[in-house]
Amino acid sequence: MRRGSAHAQRRRPARAWESRGGPPAPPPPCVQSSPSARPRPASLSGSSSIGRRCLFLLRGLCSSPVASMAPRRRGAGLRLCATVFLLGMAFCKGFVEDLDESFKDNRKDDIWLVDFYAPWCGHCKKLEPIWNEVGLEMKSIGSPVKVGKMDATSYSSIASEFGVRGYPTIKLLKGDLAYNYRGPRTKDDIIEFAHRVSGALIRPLPSQQMFEHVQKRHRVFFVYIGGESPLKEKYIDAASELIVYTYFFSASEDVVPEYVILKEMPAVLVFKDETYFVYDEYEDGDLSSWINRERFQNYLTMDGFLLYELGDTGKLVAIAVIDEKNTSNEHTRLKSIIQEVARDYRDQFHRDFQFGHMDGNDYINTLLMDELKVPTVVVLNTSNQQYFLLDRQIGSAEDMAHFIRDILDGTVPSIFKSSPLMGCFLFGLPLGVISIMCYGIYTADTDGGYIEERYEVSRSEIESQEPGEDSKEQEPSDGATLGPTVQEPKDVLEKKKD
Repeated sequence: MRRGSAHAQRRRPARAWESRGGPPAPPPPCVQSSPSARPRPASLSGSSSIGRRCLFLLRGLCSSPVASMAPRRRGAGLRLCATVFLLGMAFCKGFVEDLDESFKDNRKDDIWLVDFYAPWCGHCKKLEPIWNEVGLEMKSIGSPVKVGKMDATSYSSIASEFGVRGYPTIKLLKGDLAYNYRGPRTKDDIIEFAHRVSGALIRPLPSQQMFEHVQKRHRVFFVYIGGESPLKEKYIDAASELIVYTYFFSASEDVVPEYVILKEMPAVLVFKDETYFVYDEYEDGDLSSWINRERFQNYLTMDGFLLYELGDTGKLVAIAVIDEKNTSNEHTRLKSIIQEVARDYRDQFHRDFQFGHMDGNDYINTLLMDELKVPTVVVLNTSNQQYFLLDRQIGSAEDMAHFIRDILDGTVPSIFKSSPLMGCFLFGLPLGVISIMCYGIYTADTDGGYIEERYEVSRSEIESQEPGEDSKEQEPSDGATLGPTVQEPKDVLEKKKD
């Protein structure tokens, strides 16, 4: 073999396998050069410092020295890697407590974030590594919230007491209060929920700097401005119900930005979409209902979860159904039109409409039991699954706004005209059930009515013959023989019983 210079030898030390005439065996799976090939347990992949140290320890012990071992020793090295991996998983699981029946009596001393699960539940198994990440993250940041999990099938009485009806169910327990989590099952969303609910119900904003900080951090939040009043009591009641969804603050008038114009005090405002809206009791109705409607941004990327949540708002949802991978003009144009309407016609439609786009038509077709082509626009009423399809060409935001106005005026045909199958299902099924019930009642009444009718006829015959009998009783002096006596009503009743 050709030798290089001494300088070259210093730059690249001789490799042992070169003298043996062959390349080394490929490294074990835990030390492959590709990052995607390295095992990265989900519970250790968080952003916390503890999780990173665990991951670095695991990688260090499974590094190249194991790869350079002889085949006889490589098995032992791999077993060491597996042991460290399991220890790391156990380390992360250690921040999630397994709860038993004693939890019922001890829980009020702390704030708990609990996952009620069933061992056989597939969704529960999918949530488990995410839940371990949540426990690790909450511990690493010093959160006062403790993270636990409970087998709801083993402790069904406790689960029933907390209103668990499905699996998995995530609840935050604070004192005598229990808050349901209904958001996406991701680590960041669950931790955000825990921070929001475990803190103060109404957070004060003492300065403009704090207000600006909150405005940068939260896309949607509500603020009460003013002193003690009946409106504040309603605001507190609404916050206790809806804190699971959004943040509630209070501030004085001098803390609010200068661009905010208030016609009267006290007031409740929602800040979102780089602007604000003021609650008007006469136009917006109940405060809790208004907050529930306004807790979303005006334009959203739609999915099944969001559509489910929007069902409680009572708003119509205008959706551009597109293929995000398709960059053709038709797909991008419809999305841009919906965005423009949401932005430029906000004052006209924000009380009645929510806007957004959805990638693909699979979910919407399943929901509506129809075949919508992509791209298209559909206006969906999530409270009853009624929807409206385009009946005209949409070339601009003004065309779309005109279409929306026609929907509000009732001049656009709804689902029951555009989709007979869905209409037949929604109306035909209840009518069919009612028809069967009416038929059963009618046949039952017919049988009973026949017996009663037969009895009534016999009784009428008796009454018609009674005058004749009296007349015969008055003619004994004529010597005429009496005819057969009429059957008594008692005998008729006995026959009826038979």
